[in-house]
Amino acid sequence: MADLKSPMLIYLKGVLFVLLGIFAAAIVLAKTSDWQIAVLLALAIWSFCRAYYFAFYVIEHYVDPGYKFAGLGDFAGYLWSKRLRNRPKWR
Repeated sequence: MADLKSPMLIYLKGVLFVLLGIFAAAIVLAKTSDWQIAVLLALAIWSFCRAYYFAFYVIEHYVDPGYKFAGLGDFAGYLWSKRLRNRPKWR
């Protein structure tokens, strides 16, 4: 599959992600109708958004500017290889 290059389609994809998230959250809240669940759902969404921002923006711009991530799997591989490189060597 080729990379998506059309700005209009990229914006559409973003809008569809937002609509899907709103729809899913609305269904969860409609099924539970509990304010604590609403708060926990909002906290989980916010936390995952911040983790995603951290994985792609913070690491790339502040920790290792030479590395470009292609996805979360690539980021996990980067962390794993970094862990293996920094492991203490036993003599």
